[in-house]
Amino acid sequence: MAKRRLAEEAADERHIMRIMPLGAGNEVGRSCIVVKFKGKTIMLDCGVHPGYSGHGSLPFFDGVEAEEIDLLLITHFHIDHVAALPHFTEKTNFKGRVFMTHPTKAVMQMMLRDFLRVSNISVDDQIYDDKDLNNCVAKVEIIDFHQEMMHNGIKFTPYNAGHVLGACMYLIEIGGVKVLYTGDYSLENDRHLMAAELPACSPDVLIVESTYGVQVHQSVVEREGRFTGQVEAVVRRGGRCLIPVFALGRTQELLLILDEHWRSHPDLQDIPIYFASKLAAKALRVYQTYINMMNDRIRKQIAISNPFQFEHISNLKSMDDFDDSGPSVVMASPGMLQSGVSRQLFERWCSDKRNACLIPGYVVEGTLAKKILSEPTEIAALDGRIIPMNCTVEYISFSAHADFVGTSGFVEKLTPPNIVLVHGEKNEMMRLKSALNKKFNDPKVYHPNIFTPANMQEIVL
Repeated sequence: MAKRRLAEEAADERHIMRIMPLGAGNEVGRSCIVVKFKGKTIMLDCGVHPGYSGHGSLPFFDGVEAEEIDLLLITHFHIDHVAALPHFTEKTNFKGRVFMTHPTKAVMQMMLRDFLRVSNISVDDQIYDDKDLNNCVAKVEIIDFHQEMMHNGIKFTPYNAGHVLGACMYLIEIGGVKVLYTGDYSLENDRHLMAAELPACSPDVLIVESTYGVQVHQSVVEREGRFTGQVEAVVRRGGRCLIPVFALGRTQELLLILDEHWRSHPDLQDIPIYFASKLAAKALRVYQTYINMMNDRIRKQIAISNPFQFEHISNLKSMDDFDDSGPSVVMASPGMLQSGVSRQLFERWCSDKRNACLIPGYVVEGTLAKKILSEPTEIAALDGRIIPMNCTVEYISFSAHADFVGTSGFVEKLTPPNIVLVHGEKNEMMRLKSALNKKFNDPKVYHPNIFTPANMQEIVL
């Protein structure tokens, strides 16, 4: 009798879906979502938190048995989605398979080597080393957009997510039940990428980012005009304009915008624009390799000239080569100003009121980039000095995440009965939940269940 009851309980458990964020629950950073259903376990993304360092930046891996994970799916190459992967594959008992797209794998290797190089932490607190990274990369398998794969009873298919080159969302199916995980996605066409696709199905569960909550983005034209106008205003007053970016991702979009603006303004062409990143040349080679994954505009332009061979932008290979004697524009990594060239230049320039720092994307709690948006009167340098902050700071979002119009439209077209919000600060997430409930409040038409789990909080469906 007891055996039969246990068997019945086990059978019931197999029909329950469990979803738990190990990261990106009520926060932006260390995206890592675990889905369990019918005896299968899938991990979605495996990133670090940019606001923390060392082991404190990792997802809460103790919330899962690594050896039970069948499949690990990576959506794109940003560090908050992939930088914990070598730790997980090499430092735990994980024995499953890892998948990502071609560009994601190509860029990931460069990004993570650079991540190791610029991390200001002791050897003891390093989460992995170059050997671990190499071993991890060797285990990664490639998947193309729309390629349907099957592993251990799990069917999964990636779709274009916009956002950055190679970014995808995954449609996962187990026993006829469908889960769509968006990762980071953008529904806008831009200068080089196509907008995210809408899979032709209605998933049972939608796991969707909530980065911008109920905010509504400016139009592309307004945003670009504001960006080029502010850069131009800084250099015309004799200032230096720092744009902290990550080496790959939205950076290539900003380079295209600035190069075109300088090309159409001959009077600006004596003012230099630099891309200061050790990855710059390699990054552009990757982008040139995968032009077939970009939009029609870029594919048509390549027949005439390479859009990623910039006329007015130089690669700054070393600070020793930098003639800092007049107005200039420098795009430098990393994007959160935590270390590296961007931090070095910010500390050098922030005390001069002619200068400016333009933040072009989402900034994470706990980083200097987030702190300076509140316009403090001084900042602490990495060496402990206190530096007055007199430069202007502007925020213009080019981070290619969906806004409320995009998210609500996406939900309306897919009509999933269950929505799990991830990748958003708690306040933004709760505002988004409230707005979606208000918009879709007719049970006769569509009224989804909406969940906002914190890290280590399990959703049971």
